[in-house]
Amino acid sequence: MPHPSFARRWLAGIAVVGLLATASAAAAQPVAAVGAPAQPVAALGLYANSAIVAPGGPQKWVALHSLAPQSLGTYTVRVDRSAVTAFADVREGEGRSTCTTQGPVLTCTVDGANEPDQDLLTLGVTARADAEVGRSGELALTVTAPGVGTATYRSTVSIGEGVDLATASDLELNGTLGSTVGVPLSVTNRGATTARGLVLYLYGFNGMTPGKRYKNCEYTDLDLDNSAFACTFDNSLAPGETLGVDPTFAGTVGADTWAPNLYYNFAYWFTPADWAEFQSQYRPAAPLGPKGSDPALTLVPADDTSARALGQTDTRFVNNDTTITLTVAGDQRADVAAVGATVTGAVGTTAAMTVGFANNGPARAGDPGQQGLVVVTSVTLPAGVTAVSVSTSCVDPTDEQWRPGKPGARLYECSASGGVARGERMGFEFGLRIDRAGSQTGGVALRTRSGPGPIADLKPANDTAKILINPRGNGNGGDGGNGDGGGGGDGGSLPITGASTGLIAGLGALLVVLGMGGYLLARRRTRFDA
Repeated sequence: MPHPSFARRWLAGIAVVGLLATASAAAAQPVAAVGAPAQPVAALGLYANSAIVAPGGPQKWVALHSLAPQSLGTYTVRVDRSAVTAFADVREGEGRSTCTTQGPVLTCTVDGANEPDQDLLTLGVTARADAEVGRSGELALTVTAPGVGTATYRSTVSIGEGVDLATASDLELNGTLGSTVGVPLSVTNRGATTARGLVLYLYGFNGMTPGKRYKNCEYTDLDLDNSAFACTFDNSLAPGETLGVDPTFAGTVGADTWAPNLYYNFAYWFTPADWAEFQSQYRPAAPLGPKGSDPALTLVPADDTSARALGQTDTRFVNNDTTITLTVAGDQRADVAAVGATVTGAVGTTAAMTVGFANNGPARAGDPGQQGLVVVTSVTLPAGVTAVSVSTSCVDPTDEQWRPGKPGARLYECSASGGVARGERMGFEFGLRIDRAGSQTGGVALRTRSGPGPIADLKPANDTAKILINPRGNGNGGDGGNGDGGGGGDGGSLPITGASTGLIAGLGALLVVLGMGGYLLARRRTRFDA
């Protein structure tokens, strides 16, 4: 597989949610690398990807992970390379390790605390010049962590036939509100060997709704506003030949899009073996999700202006990807309004509270476009209450570690990725312990921006609301009629739990640059009825 940083670039987003969701389950049951039998992994929760390399091809990487919930402290990794040394070179890669070599065995000591799901050890893998295509063997990776245990995981290293798939580096698209936009992707064989089978992976369509769900494509089945999908083709691609997707490959720009706007999507072409390897970085290769029911997407001959039993691997990854830029013309914005809460309870009890914002439209808020409206909700709690439970979409901005959902703060900044349609509300849940008797007041304030800087929504006057704790009389919990969203008080809301989402606070600038919903992990998004 490519260097881990390459894979993280592509797996950031919807695909990685599915991959790591499966990987999280791996901590509770044994998993095995592609081609390796299942095996016990004890309390360490070990997993390592497999790698396929070709003579003369690039170095790939095998990354060993632990899904153990605790730090491993200082640990050792014993790498037995004896089954692969005849055809592959495996050596210490990047990381904090110090390794010694004795014959085919590499013994590495790693100092320092290990966060869950971090790499324990990274190994560089290259094919020997005289390696025979079709050879394969296993690396035996044994981890010993004092006080935790010892476990072994096996990763398969294979020699594949080298091919060179290439595509245009950029594709610029233009659309208007409600328009249909074709996405004419193509791939060329730049090498000397016929490529047998192709996989197109596309992170998107940001800014568009796919026009079809093809039966030869796998789709992430997640409650997110955008999708990732992979389409498998049986076509053979001869040297110098170019194939393109058929004209049905198109998307529709939403009529409620914030405009003008700019979206980035990414497409990548794989050999089937490279696709399986790519998927296996965090867990054994498996479908992204269910297949579509529409007729299969096909590849058709296109002009290039610029053996099935053996695995094939691409020898030049730098020319496989296309950045798809969608520019949406128009003039449409949105009004978001803060939603406060009224909370009642006796001293010493804990009451539920949901605060956030409502989108009054007409445009969607929070979509992944470069110019879309990003909303950060600041929640200020009065001194007489303590936050004992906090939405994991919220952080204490004074916390240097930016720990999601950390209790006990007075000020929180909350953000959740994904679009919020007109008439919909986005809520963040808190559990508040009442520490002091009497009426108390906190507040909700919205900060909005579009692109790299702040921008006012259509009605800034309703961007604040009150949090009322045991108010005297019949307080409504918020300004301008926007204060009825809290639990334990007025008009109990109906939470709708969506897919995991990510913090924008602290990561907002990065999301703007990427133009996609990355960092969607381990965060809860709650929507409640308007």
